[in-house]
Order: sequence, then structure tokens, then C-alpha cells
Amino acid sequence: MADQLSFADAFLDPRLGANAKLARIDALIDWSGLASIVSPIRNGETGRPPYAPLSMLKALYLQALYDLSDPGLEEALLDRLSFRRFCGFGLDARTPDETTICRFRAAAAEARVLEACFEEVNRQLETQGLVLKKGTLMDASIVAARHNPPPLKAGPGAAHPREPGADWTNKNGRSYFGYKLHIGMDEGSGIVRRAVFTPARTADSAVAEALLSGDERAVYADRVYDMKARRQRLRAAGTRDRIMHRANKHHPTLPHWKAQHNQLISRRRAPVEGVFSALKRLYGKARARCNSLERNAADFFACLTIFNLRRVTLKTA
Repeated sequence: MADQLSFADAFLDPRLGANAKLARIDALIDWSGLASIVSPIRNGETGRPPYAPLSMLKALYLQALYDLSDPGLEEALLDRLSFRRFCGFGLDARTPDETTICRFRAAAAEARVLEACFEEVNRQLETQGLVLKKGTLMDASIVAARHNPPPLKAGPGAAHPREPGADWTNKNGRSYFGYKLHIGMDEGSGIVRRAVFTPARTADSAVAEALLSGDERAVYADRVYDMKARRQRLRAAGTRDRIMHRANKHHPTLPHWKAQHNQLISRRRAPVEGVFSALKRLYGKARARCNSLERNAADFFACLTIFNLRRVTLKTA
């Protein structure tokens, strides 16, 4: 089992390798729920017993929390006792090398278990009363592709042969090549409840319904989500419509009351932008790390899971 201590561990001073941050995260949820989700995944090694899937999953969460490369994670698992304890590797146990880590992550991405684990963690946080459900704050942010954009000679909108999932979009008169992370954040708690990872060309509004949980009392979003049908659906569901208004060709200037309404909403929805700022500054998510949409999505779901756990532990410490 991933949480079994080795004979050597029994003689260690329990203060050795103490890490309060990891201890709070480890104690916050029931990991057996995640173990059942990830149990079918194997690391692909031949000739050796596979590592416990839960240990490998927790290693990926450490990688996201500390913004480590695969070689960096391999080194940390060998060097840091707190990492070994968090993952359940005994002092005398082998730990995975960078190739094994990469293979496990690829298998997990293909099976979409990191998305399922994200949902399971959120379910447990909700059961503990940590999800407030006052409102959902929706937004999206561009993530640069791992590779540089195709050269101009390739033509406008050209795909990258080594990163086919990335695509082009325009924002504020500039072109960007990569992906887009869409999130629905719980107002007050700051927990990301829903997320969708797409090519950059996907319009923010196109995935808006997937960001709603259905039990929020209000929805806050900027003007790109302004759709008559969406407002009607929210009203029919008894959800307060707090989507900003936008001008159109028939009404190029907003009435004064709508402009004031937008200002009020803008202040309420502003915290969602802090999620993207934290992901990019603290977790190294300004640029994708993998070559495919599927693997990058898994990478971001791992990061969002540890982001939620870390945010809750900071609030409850």
C-alpha cells in the first residue's frame, strides 16, 4: 500500500522531513476515493513491479505544487523525505525515474483520470461544506503553446506539426498561439469547481454552460458571455444573472444604467482573474509543457486540483 511505512521508517524521528503544507493537504481529503479512480493506470515498466498508482498520482500533484520538471521530480523524490512520505514511499523503497513519471502521466491523460480526480476532490470539499455556492465566476485565459508559433512563411493560421492541438486566436489586436483554460470559480471560497481546456480558437462563450454547476445562486461573467438565450436559461433556473452587458450594432452605446451595472459586476468577478495570475506566476502555467491537447489538459487538471487543496488549507490554517 502507498501509505505503509517501511522497517527503516519506524526508527526515524517523526520530525524528520516534516512539511506542514503537505501534511495539511494530505489530511484534507480521503485519498482512497482517488485511489479507486487511478488504480487501473500502470506506469508501463517491464520486468519490475509497478509503483502504486496512488503514489504516482500524488507525485504528479507534488510536481504541480512545486513547478517541477520530470527530472526535477525524480531528484526530489530521491532527496526529500517529506516528498517520499507524502507519496507513501518508504525510506528503503525505490522511487520512479523521469521516464516512469512521463509514462504514467501519459497513461493518466489518455484515461482522463486527472479530470476525474479533480471532480472527486471537489466532491469531497463540497461534502465538508467548503464550497459556498453563492455564485460562479466565469472567465478564460490564454496559455502559450509549448513550441514557438509556426513561422510566417507557413501561412496565416498554420498549425505546428509537433503540437497539433494548439491553435491561433486574437485578443486586443494581437495574435496568440496556444490553448485556452476556461474556469468556473466558487465565489467566496475561491475553489475552481469546473474547468475546460481547449485550443485557443475556442470562443469563451462556447463552453460557458460547462462551467456552471447548476446549484450556484448567481453567475458573474464579463461581456463576452452576453447572450440572450443564456440570460433566459439563468432566469428560468432561478439563478441571478450577473453577466455584463455589451454594446452591439443596434445599440453602439450602453445606457447609463447598464454601464453602471457592468462596473458593479466587474468588481465582483475580479477575483477569478487572480486564479490565472496564481497559476502562471506560482505554478508555472503561463506556457504548456506537453505536445498534445490531451496531455496538457491533464497537466492543468492536476494543477487545479492542488491549487484547490492549497487554497483551502491556507484559508483553514
